[in-house]
Amino acid sequence: MVVRSGRSGGAWAVAAALMVGGCAAAEDAKPGGDPKATVRGAAEVLSRAGTSKASTSMEMATGGTRVTIRGEGGYDFRRSTGHLQVVLPKDAAGASEHRPITELLAPGALYMKNRGAGVPADKWVRVDTTTLDDGNLVTGGATDPAAAAELLRGAQKVAYVGEVDLAGVKVSHYRGVTDIAVAARAASPQVRGALAAAAKGFAKDAVPFDAYLDHEGRLRKVRHQFSFANQGRTVAVASTTLLYGFGTRVEVRLPSRKDIYAGKIKV
Repeated sequence: MVVRSGRSGGAWAVAAALMVGGCAAAEDAKPGGDPKATVRGAAEVLSRAGTSKASTSMEMATGGTRVTIRGEGGYDFRRSTGHLQVVLPKDAAGASEHRPITELLAPGALYMKNRGAGVPADKWVRVDTTTLDDGNLVTGGATDPAAAAELLRGAQKVAYVGEVDLAGVKVSHYRGVTDIAVAARAASPQVRGALAAAAKGFAKDAVPFDAYLDHEGRLRKVRHQFSFANQGRTVAVASTTLLYGFGTRVEVRLPSRKDIYAGKIKV
């Protein structure tokens, strides 16, 4: 299966192919708590919250080219499983629409349907995220919501910016830098393998972020800024994840082995 490529630039190559604790944690989320401890605990609070709806946006820029990929779906943080409908941008001429890609997210795996040329319409493509140079922080065109939250476990420099309104909800805005390698070591078992791969794949472990937590300590929005070199050019990726509708029912049924495409993928 031709999915993985290169070192840190491999994530861009694949993504480009898609285009053709408890009360204490909640209390710390309020202004005046320890910003670093609050942000690092966001993943644990989400696990207790259970499920939510999710919206994703991934903006990639290199040279004079800038594209945005968007996704909508739901996520179960207890099981680290979710589903997204990922909408690709129009072609450069703006003349054609791409079929949405259905993505299923699971510990160590990414399943994609309508993946692209050469894949039968009724088949899924399965990618082992622990073998991806970016741990699926970029490859799927949407950062796995659990990985986005777990990445904050490596927060090193965090500052409280202030309280803002986010879709009618008062949230606390934190800004800082997280370390992928530190996050991988502290991550939950379901996400640890993918983040460990990302720690090896990215040229730099430091990832700037903006995180927005409500007064229960739940992560409502997080924006990560990834950067890596690809064929002599710097690729900048801004990945944003929005979480809302906590408690919504999220069902994920993974495809059986017979429904998974075993051939090569044209990129």
